[in-house]
Amino acid sequence: MATLITGIGELTTNDDERGRMRDAAVVVDGDVIAWVGEASAAPAADERVDVDGRAVLPGWVDSHTHLVFAGDRTAEFEARMAGEAYAAGGIGVTVGATRAATDDELTANLDRLADELLRGGTTAFETKTGYGLTVADELRSARIAATRADSVTFLGAHLVPQDWAERGGPDAYVDLVTGEMLAAVAPHVEAIDVFCERGAFDEAQSRRVLEAGRAAGLALRVHGNQLGPGPGVRLAVELGAASVDHVAFIDDEEVRMLAETWHGGTGTVATVLPACDLSTRMPLAPARRLVDAGAVIAIATNCNPGTSYTTSMAFCVATAVLQMGLTVEEAVRAATLGGAVALGLDGDESAAAPVRAAGSGERGVPDPAASRAGRARLPLGRIRPGARADLQVLDAPSITHLAYRPGVPLTSAVWRAGARVV
Repeated sequence: MATLITGIGELTTNDDERGRMRDAAVVVDGDVIAWVGEASAAPAADERVDVDGRAVLPGWVDSHTHLVFAGDRTAEFEARMAGEAYAAGGIGVTVGATRAATDDELTANLDRLADELLRGGTTAFETKTGYGLTVADELRSARIAATRADSVTFLGAHLVPQDWAERGGPDAYVDLVTGEMLAAVAPHVEAIDVFCERGAFDEAQSRRVLEAGRAAGLALRVHGNQLGPGPGVRLAVELGAASVDHVAFIDDEEVRMLAETWHGGTGTVATVLPACDLSTRMPLAPARRLVDAGAVIAIATNCNPGTSYTTSMAFCVATAVLQMGLTVEEAVRAATLGGAVALGLDGDESAAAPVRAAGSGERGVPDPAASRAGRARLPLGRIRPGARADLQVLDAPSITHLAYRPGVPLTSAVWRAGARVV
């Protein structure tokens, strides 16, 4: 069935030709957007939905989450709020809880958070492994993640687990990550990531992880420059990573490097994680400087149980506007199209990483090989003909209300792949 969504007071398309439109309409046909234009010129459709002057925008694309986990780190959060510095040590607490959890428990928690994302307007998301850190636990994390996520990232190099610290140290653990663990997980993921940070993996170890992932045909991602200055951004740019995430501690030269990666039309996305910056009481990433320099940015939640336990992309957008200096339109673009670009899901085939095909497997039996064989994906992050019909309706006349009314749950309706789900 074709559905005409009309009565749109303001339509944010992320399309350079259309931009933000007034008195607009959209036709959804199956899972694709078939027509966009002025409401007065809208074609007929099988059904009609009048949103009565509300704002419509693309669904959020959350390009950085950690949703396959068990346990709780409330005590760690309280300690940070009392002044204790964050140094990544709490990851080990979640690793222990995740290893002890059953598949059903991990799946139920993932489903709970994925449903929460969807109710908040997030129609596509990435999630990572990284709380198993054994071959068997990383493999089951990848398989469970694939039941819900649009893109899965292998993060075996999240932290050196305590048992490996006692059995040979970081270099020996990297041998496992780049060898047996990568071989087991690679058929089930689209990308590889590394926590290139003090207390985790140094530049040489991070390079080994990323080069092994690239040799396995995976897109590259980097956790970098979160806790202080470091090699993460430079390594990501050098190796052509799809994204480098956190980027709170970067200098002018690193900003310039990230911007220059886009001179040829594709490059490394700088993903800012404002909720994490607030939760860890770290400096906010310099989103304004990055945009002004010409870099492409994404905004993501970094949802995880220790440092950013939120699924609210709207909260992250409001923070980016109110505290990072972005305009509302820039923040919305970063939280939709920016995330799609970071995941290679924006429809630019020259930049796209291998991605899982929607519906490629039944729950618990994902089939990522189908997407690697070339199954087509509809582009995300824009409202234009040919894109996947992912959009949300705000209970407000404009996207400006996302920052104007921070903390208010404004998403009132959501379509994902053409189906109304909220």
